Amino acid sequence: MKSVLKFLTLLWLAAFGLPAWADSGLDQLRAPGTLSVAVYKEFAPFNDDGKGIDVDIARLIAERLGLRLALLPFDADEKMEDDLRNMVWKGHYLGYGPADIMMHVPVDRHFMDRNDKVLIFAPYYREQMMLVHSREKLPKVETMSVFEHATIGVEDASIGSIALLGFEGGKLARNVRHFHNIGEAFRELKEDRISAVLALNSQVEAMMQGTRGFDRLIPPLPALPPAGWVLGIAAKAGNEALARRVQEAMNELDKEGRLDEVFARHGVRRLKPL
Repeated sequence: MKSVLKFLTLLWLAAFGLPAWADSGLDQLRAPGTLSVAVYKEFAPFNDDGKGIDVDIARLIAERLGLRLALLPFDADEKMEDDLRNMVWKGHYLGYGPADIMMHVPVDRHFMDRNDKVLIFAPYYREQMMLVHSREKLPKVETMSVFEHATIGVEDASIGSIALLGFEGGKLARNVRHFHNIGEAFRELKEDRISAVLALNSQVEAMMQGTRGFDRLIPPLPALPPAGWVLGIAAKAGNEALARRVQEAMNELDKEGRLDEVFARHGVRRLKPL
């Protein structure tokens, strides 16, 4: 983790300190005058039917660069590497993409080394997994073993699902309820049909705001990083000038407090990259 954080620090310093470049970076756009931005579909609170945190940030970036925004929503593939291929450096075999930039990409040195066809930059949020539970059904959650006798909801094919199903050889598997849409899990939690939900912190904050009778905690699951992971933006390798323009825009938005405002507007407290 320390090496990743050191790398992020260097990345931010480089964004502020590098000399001016010859072109504006905007001649690298796929459609002149337009910034196409790839965002995940059905991913509230970051994008839900064209509304969300990533959508608002993409709009602010485009405005800061004096461009029109063209959203390119897409369904997540099996691996992040597939998403980067489809949406950033090559394009999907069905004929759509790639975009100029893609939101919500892990900023991690080892991941970046493995994906040298893209540039990953502008860390803007730190995500964590969070457990939210009913105080009536589960007054206290000290270990995950309580879910041998209580039901917990989680999204299909998610990091949370993998962690729950793999806990101590699968001892929780019979009480793990899977949902295609995490919003359905929160609805069943509020209706007292399940005891807890394991989800992204951003999802918990956005979907449980204003509720009472529930507690939240970082789940005691050794398979999950307690400090979470950092998210940023990706562009195609070779588009350094465009990436730098976007990085400068993000630096300005962060300094002005605009990024914090976007997160707050969607009910999420922005966890800044460490």
